Amino acid sequence: MIRKPYVAGQFYPSSRDRLRETIAALVDPAASPQKAIALVAPHAGYVYSGPVAGAVFCSVAIPGTCVILGPSHRGIDSLFAIQLRGSWLTPLGESRVDEALASLIAAASRLVEENDEAQRAEHSLEVELPFIQYLRPDVAIVPLVVAPEASYADLETLGRALAEAIRKDGREILIVASSDMSHYVSQKTAEKKDMAAIRKILDLDPAGLFETVTSERISMCGFQPTTAALAAARALGASKAELIRYQTSGDASGDYTQVVGYAGIRIS
Repeated sequence: MIRKPYVAGQFYPSSRDRLRETIAALVDPAASPQKAIALVAPHAGYVYSGPVAGAVFCSVAIPGTCVILGPSHRGIDSLFAIQLRGSWLTPLGESRVDEALASLIAAASRLVEENDEAQRAEHSLEVELPFIQYLRPDVAIVPLVVAPEASYADLETLGRALAEAIRKDGREILIVASSDMSHYVSQKTAEKKDMAAIRKILDLDPAGLFETVTSERISMCGFQPTTAALAAARALGASKAELIRYQTSGDASGDYTQVVGYAGIRIS
């Protein structure tokens, strides 16, 4: 199965050359990338969230395989939908699915089900891939979509499964949690709510993140993938998290009355 681009020309340029130029302008060529266990990156249109995504991706040394966790914006039949084989195509090229690691993840939890259809139209994973490909052209990926019905216990189970699979695999793997922050609130509200959630990520507290987002009704669309990624990172020995960049759509549009927040966080 070759998963073809679904939002090229909408969220990011559909031309290879234009896409390379766009990403080149969003990453810092002087950055000193560091090893990381996981990162959190936004998935909006590049004109809005690109500076944050570029900053966090270029702060990390991208290994040969990335597990990309994203929320489902359309609803899926599986709680956790994984693609076990095939490849993903973007204007920058084709990235194969790491079948060995994907199989280990699926075997580690019965909640993880093969479901290629869940991946087909989901932009939250696709929007991350060009940044990864730009920095590591030979990268392999494991795409995994998280349903909005996932409870904290489910996400903790997924985190344990990811950590178990990565340990068994033995290679260096990066977990990418795809999430935007608050949606369509004022700049002041976004900053207040988003920082409450970000503090829990910086504290490496997956349960605290889940509870804060749900109790404070923070419209962080990928808080569930981020919760699972945090649980996995802790199990893999993470000891710190750093906020690389935060901004909102208002910084691009000039409209601060209704913004969407974006955070780039490195976990190591």
